Amino acid sequence: MDIIAPKSAPDAIARRAETLDTIAAVLPIDRRDKLAEILSDQDVETLRHLVNEGMGDNTLRALASDLGYLEAWAMAATGSPLPWPAPEALLLKFVAHHLWDPARRETDPEHGMPAAVGQALRDGGFLRSTGPHAPATVGRRLANWSTLTKWRGLDGAFASPALKSAIRLAIRAAPRQRLRKSAKAVTSDVLAKLLATCGGNNLRDLRDRAILMVAFASGGRRRSEVAGLRKEQLTVEPPVSGDDGSPLPSLSIHLGCTKNSGAGQDEIVYLTGRPVEALNAWLAAARINKGSVFRAIDRWGHVSRRALDPKAVNDIVKRRVKMAGLEPGEFSVHGLRSGYLTEAANRGIPLPEAMEQSRHRSVQQASSYYNSATRRSGRASRML
Repeated sequence: MDIIAPKSAPDAIARRAETLDTIAAVLPIDRRDKLAEILSDQDVETLRHLVNEGMGDNTLRALASDLGYLEAWAMAATGSPLPWPAPEALLLKFVAHHLWDPARRETDPEHGMPAAVGQALRDGGFLRSTGPHAPATVGRRLANWSTLTKWRGLDGAFASPALKSAIRLAIRAAPRQRLRKSAKAVTSDVLAKLLATCGGNNLRDLRDRAILMVAFASGGRRRSEVAGLRKEQLTVEPPVSGDDGSPLPSLSIHLGCTKNSGAGQDEIVYLTGRPVEALNAWLAAARINKGSVFRAIDRWGHVSRRALDPKAVNDIVKRRVKMAGLEPGEFSVHGLRSGYLTEAANRGIPLPEAMEQSRHRSVQQASSYYNSATRRSGRASRML
């Protein structure tokens, strides 16, 4: 079964693509044309309205991506565009198609997402996995579906007891092990191996070295924060005295409003020493005086004016992991975030001090890395 987009004249698709261009900063750039084909005029207008309302970039990007998936799924599963508001039966079908038991699927081919629907989504580039979705992914898409419904001034059945019961039973029937975003943390020993692959003076090595060092040393910044970093966010600070008394370069990064900060709160983290030197070397070589800090480099060695896509930051980390002789599937850019806290715990840095740099809001989440480090080296794990 092929996903057939709602009937639209070519000029309508072009118009939607042009509108999406105006909010390209919050959308997956490579998916713009695909979204223009699958989304309706009202979908695009809703996204533009949300941009004008000042919703955060990451939230808007997730909304746009999930909206595209929902429209594609509805077309593949029902042969019709996504209805607004969605009836309860369609919400239950969505849960049944995405939360299912692989063991039962072996004896009951009709269980879970129909093969034709899954194949149509994969052919359209909307689905990669062949198994059930993570409950968190399904929950996020339902939440965004509900948000978009409310923004259209409509009421949905997202709080219905039947839907909540279906989700609860589906999760219980097909439990999944919760995996970290990065299977392994990028601690200092791993980071040293990655940096060793960036030892040259060419633009790619200088850029990738700066990305790795800045992302780690600034507390493990998220890939969206790394990709979105601008020169105007950097402030040169007075030098800091090193262990031997020599002055070390220092700068502050004004992150603005982040995922964990309150509204209107400007989050600030600091860089000192080698990360500052690596960043300055990249900026000088790429001749970047304003705008995006980390940018794409074409095959001729030309530096783009546009910022890297967040996915590209993750791809860079994985490429360096592979070059270092490690397994790319075991690491991601999030490993820099978990690695920062793990390394801080291993070095005995107090949790509050590490959280000031990582900007974690949840002590429970941040302390999990400390607990793991303490348990591995503590007396309780060495009883024999």
